[in-house]
Amino acid sequence: MIVANSMGRYVWRLTRVLGLAVLSITALANTSVAYAENMSFSQAWSQLLHVSDQLQAKNQLVNRAKAKEAAGDALNYPSLNVAGSYTRLEKPIELDLQDLNPLASLDVSSLPSAVTEVLATIPSSMYVTPFTEQDVFRASLQAMWPIYTGGRITAAQGIHAAQVSESESEFALAQRELFLQLVERYYAVSVTQTLAETQKQLVDSLSLHVSHAEKLEQQGQIAKVERLNAQVALENAKVDWGKAKRQYEMADIALARMLHVPKVNPSTDLFMLEQQPSLSRLSQLTLSEHPALTLLEAKEAQANGLVDLEKGGYYPTVYLYGNYTLYEDDSLFSQVEPNWLVGVGVSVPLISRDGHSGKVLAAKSALLQARYTKAQTRQDLSLLVDQSYRQMLQAKEEVDALDVSLALATENLRLRELAFNQGLSTSIDRVDAELSLTAVKTKQLGAQYRYMQAYAKVMAISGQVDDYINRTQIQGASNADQ
Repeated sequence: MIVANSMGRYVWRLTRVLGLAVLSITALANTSVAYAENMSFSQAWSQLLHVSDQLQAKNQLVNRAKAKEAAGDALNYPSLNVAGSYTRLEKPIELDLQDLNPLASLDVSSLPSAVTEVLATIPSSMYVTPFTEQDVFRASLQAMWPIYTGGRITAAQGIHAAQVSESESEFALAQRELFLQLVERYYAVSVTQTLAETQKQLVDSLSLHVSHAEKLEQQGQIAKVERLNAQVALENAKVDWGKAKRQYEMADIALARMLHVPKVNPSTDLFMLEQQPSLSRLSQLTLSEHPALTLLEAKEAQANGLVDLEKGGYYPTVYLYGNYTLYEDDSLFSQVEPNWLVGVGVSVPLISRDGHSGKVLAAKSALLQARYTKAQTRQDLSLLVDQSYRQMLQAKEEVDALDVSLALATENLRLRELAFNQGLSTSIDRVDAELSLTAVKTKQLGAQYRYMQAYAKVMAISGQVDDYINRTQIQGASNADQ
């Protein structure tokens, strides 16, 4: 009885634990389903801008450059510091009057006896005047304000401003590269999913064909080799279907990891524009607004600033300075010394070991390098936008041309299916027609994907990412209406 009760309590506890586990698994499943909701391309782009570690790193470079620029503004201000010191002298500084004229050259024997007797009564310590103690303590407030540095302060501040522009251009470049990567991964999910569905349709169709072939073989209408040919085609299609599913899974994982979400269901379909953008306008926008050119302009500005900075080493430096004593001892020297002082100073370089002439030449070489690189980059960007535009046109022409091939392959499969069922065609002909139709669908899908990539590339190069996103939203709305 005791054993039965214990067993009953154990079963009750186990049931309760299993029930809680089932509820937990159900909750997790529901959470996963909630995260796997549809996401448009514009939503995916907003999500990526928010969670991308790469962009956050580039943004910190911008913040760093801006902080350095703000720090450079302090070069216009005076410096103020408190200085304190403790000095241990070998001996206190003293002055003995007997070492000074006329006492030093005085012949005591030539003096009257009365005077001599008076001088003899004076102790030697009375002639000593202490100026400082052996331990000297001092504290003062020191100020220095450069008012002319040969343009070096202005040059340094200009370099800091150009570095901000450079970091902002790098951020814009990273943003555009990330945009192209999102286009590739976002539509890769749709493409691989459609490809897997196409391969699944092929498997289903070939499975039905094999079933018909087996029946026809049993009735003696076709040879065994015809049925085997259909089975071989079916097995190959299953292998291709498995590959397509793996590609879809990898594309889905890549997009989800990129957006930092468990799963993504892209809701924006592939599309093609009826009227393509103007190539001349794309080229004009590219050569006027591309971040690579602004980055090189910032490099050129930094090189100019570096030339001015090195040339400033040949000019004098003029500055204001001042000192105010905060604490001093009670010595005679401290009483004589003034409590504050101000003045103007100038420093003129005559001979220096800094090698300014070589540095100026190096800075000029960096300036020329930036200018030549900018000219070459303009040529490369012009070529890139031309190539991407023509790739887009080529992909559209391929999609349009494959519409006729798709209709032909569909009709050919229908006729081959009828002929095979009536014993007027072989299984090989029917399978070839099925494979041809799948190949045309796959080829057209690949062309549509290449069109999306090329279109996104020309829009990213010309700085029209927002226009691209607006186009995807318009396309999504039209698909919803249909």
